[in-house]
Amino acid sequence: MRLTAAVLDAPNARELARFYLRLLPGWGVWRDEDGPDWVHIRPPGGGTGLAFQTEPHYRPPVWPSEPDRPQMMIHLDIEVDDLERETARAVTEGARLAEFQPQDDVRVLLDPAGHPFCLYTETPQ
Repeated sequence: MRLTAAVLDAPNARELARFYLRLLPGWGVWRDEDGPDWVHIRPPGGGTGLAFQTEPHYRPPVWPSEPDRPQMMIHLDIEVDDLERETARAVTEGARLAEFQPQDDVRVLLDPAGHPFCLYTETPQ
């Protein structure tokens, strides 16, 4: 067995894939021949990627979680060299800064479909 992708549902798979292609430099479309409702992207050189599936009844998760509201099932952690610069770039590309920020060295953002993702810098040990 081999993990090939984490799949994110969205109201429009192609739109969300385009956001992550802008966010993740060098990544490209690996497969999109499965129709307009499915796109799989990968990093340069291959490896585990992200896939996007159109879900007509999609409801974005709530961050932070609240009882009886759609719960976050997964979030992406993306390491960056410059937290402030990459946060600004993510917002320019279509992300929103989450209102709740639990850590000083991590930025929680919401992608255009409302999925939370985190940008962080590696702290030297």
